[in-house]
Amino acid sequence: MKFAAALLCQVLVATAAFAIPTSRERLAQRVARRAAGAHLSHPKQPTAGPVAEVGALSNVSHVEFSSNWAGAVLIANSNTFKSVTGTFTVPTPREPSGGSGTHSASAWVGIDGDTCGSAILQTGIDFTVSGSRVSFDAWYEWFPDFAHDFSGISISPGNQITVTVTASSTTSGTATILNRSTGQQVSHSFSGQPALCQENAEWIVEDFEENGGLVPLANWGTVTFTGASAGTSGGSQGPSGATIIDLEQNGRQLTTVSTSGSSVTVQYSG
Repeated sequence: MKFAAALLCQVLVATAAFAIPTSRERLAQRVARRAAGAHLSHPKQPTAGPVAEVGALSNVSHVEFSSNWAGAVLIANSNTFKSVTGTFTVPTPREPSGGSGTHSASAWVGIDGDTCGSAILQTGIDFTVSGSRVSFDAWYEWFPDFAHDFSGISISPGNQITVTVTASSTTSGTATILNRSTGQQVSHSFSGQPALCQENAEWIVEDFEENGGLVPLANWGTVTFTGASAGTSGGSQGPSGATIIDLEQNGRQLTTVSTSGSSVTVQYSG
């Protein structure tokens, strides 16, 4: 009887071990999804704005609405922006009110994608909630290519993350993510990419595309990019005075965005 019980225990442990993918297997699964084009950031998709707010906001400057972006964008002449950086605390994503299933969003910094949509250099963190489980992916992307996951970095709620992109030319650059809470840092170098305009510098929370459509949007609470700065050939510029973009879907405004001299706050308001 004891032998049978012990054997049953071993079988259950072995079954559980096979049922739970290892970190290497989870990475392989994410890489496969990326290779299939599962995650794709897009240039800003403008909308007319929430139905009830269009008239009220007609005299407010520097406010726009988008179906996929929320955040702040600096806009300038071509060949202006050389780098963008910001630091944020990783949120714990939640299902929106009345929602169920898997919901996601992504926080990132980038160059271009607003007034210039032919290419975007960007890097950031995806956060996903599915029932009681949350997960995070660190990624880099030079649009129109899809996003690629970084390996060698772990992300947890509450971690302090610094995301930075640097364009060494219009067709080459680097994407770097530093987890200040763990000391882990990863970087990817690009070359021979579609040309940037270097007209836009942005700090964004995005409802990204997966398998041809926008993912169900998670409630991320608040993401605040601190130390937000865009590098130019003549120095650096903060987000104060940037164009504010609020996310609007199905006639409803889902975010509230504000800026200061060195920060961008993107709050999910549902």
